[in-house]
Amino acid sequence: MRTAEIVRQTNETDIVVSINLDGTGTHDMQTGVGFFDHMLDQLARHSLIDISVRAKGDLHIDFHHTVEDVGIALGQALQKALGDKTGIRRYASCNLVMDETQTRAALDISGRPYLVWLVKFDRDKVGDMDTELFKEFFQAFATNAGITLHLETLYGENNHHIAETCFKAVARALGDAIEIDPRQGGRIPSTKGTL
Repeated sequence: MRTAEIVRQTNETDIVVSINLDGTGTHDMQTGVGFFDHMLDQLARHSLIDISVRAKGDLHIDFHHTVEDVGIALGQALQKALGDKTGIRRYASCNLVMDETQTRAALDISGRPYLVWLVKFDRDKVGDMDTELFKEFFQAFATNAGITLHLETLYGENNHHIAETCFKAVARALGDAIEIDPRQGGRIPSTKGTL
């Protein structure tokens, strides 16, 4: 069973994340940041990864520590659940549209963390969340999951749609990349023999 639980406790946050890579996309998010919960719901639902997040953070200061630390814990949980990555597809991409917006996500579960972020917002907030925190989340997630992630919004006007297409595109690509490929025959998808 490809599951993991991560507990992260700091002076700023107290977080428990659990995931099941072979789930059905069930989600139960409680971060105290409404729009962030909505985006995490999209990540679970469209990747078909079961995700539960319990986060208590210093929201009286701002949302930064909570959002970043959830990204760290979720990335660590993904890496732990993948184990040695035997049999996974490894690479995947998705062009995702939502009304007037199109966003492209491409990723490699490589063990080499890197984020390319070509996403622009023209407002400081979507709902109650600072738009600059979307990059912070994906940076923390990619770094701690050990994945190369490229995200680009090709066009869009509605900031809600821009944010949501980022999460949904990553979800679809991630769901494809973690799938077990029966043609791999139990091998690690690398000529090096390790990821």
